[in-house]
Amino acid sequence: MAKHAAPRPQYRWWIPATVVLAAAALVLMILVIDRGGEDESAPTAGGAGPESEVVVTEVADPEQSDLGEVDSGEESDPMSDGPVDAPVKLVVFSDYQCPYCAAWSQDTLPTMLDYVDSGDLRIEWREVNVFGSASEQAAKAAYAAALQDKHWEFHNTVFSGGKPRSPDELTPEALTAVAEEIGLDTEQFTTDMNSPETADAVADNAAMGTDLGAFSTPTFILDGQPYVGAQPTDVFVDAVEAAKKGQN
Repeated sequence: MAKHAAPRPQYRWWIPATVVLAAAALVLMILVIDRGGEDESAPTAGGAGPESEVVVTEVADPEQSDLGEVDSGEESDPMSDGPVDAPVKLVVFSDYQCPYCAAWSQDTLPTMLDYVDSGDLRIEWREVNVFGSASEQAAKAAYAAALQDKHWEFHNTVFSGGKPRSPDELTPEALTAVAEEIGLDTEQFTTDMNSPETADAVADNAAMGTDLGAFSTPTFILDGQPYVGAQPTDVFVDAVEAAKKGQN
């Protein structure tokens, strides 16, 4: 008697189709999570800042965050500009390796300094150094330049062209070259850059940012309201004008 061939397994077409759909869904989910978790300071393909819809940050748990609650600075603070009693205050949390900080400094800072010159705005600058040791070194150099009343000149030179420098351009030697370029007393600059007092001031400014929850750069607190990212200049102009009207 002839033997019957073993029955051929039935092909279940829906199994590979299900696997493909599940894989596609997983990839999509990863992409969504990745986009949602991008650092605000990461550059985009065009080198521009974050999209303007992410203008005002809503704190996840207001009862556990102090973002927006910043004590007024002192008149003698070298990293601040504008009268202490100005009707509007802008606190900027920045980093010298942050591309969005560089873009904002080129595009929007000059307009904000016009408000400083008119006495309507006080800017308090705080380096949070989230990018590491090179950022901290640059922050110390910026503070040393500020002690010679050249903070903005130093800041604009380091962020020349609206772009940050690479870490090897933020060494003490490179930063001293910047100081010489803008006409600082380089001997005094070097002393101040390496002093314990400057180290303490830089650490205090960075701690202020992290304590308030400014873990992404740039972060701004304008008239008590937090903003995240290098938003268009009009966003800040509108906010300053609204704050001025609110003071009247």
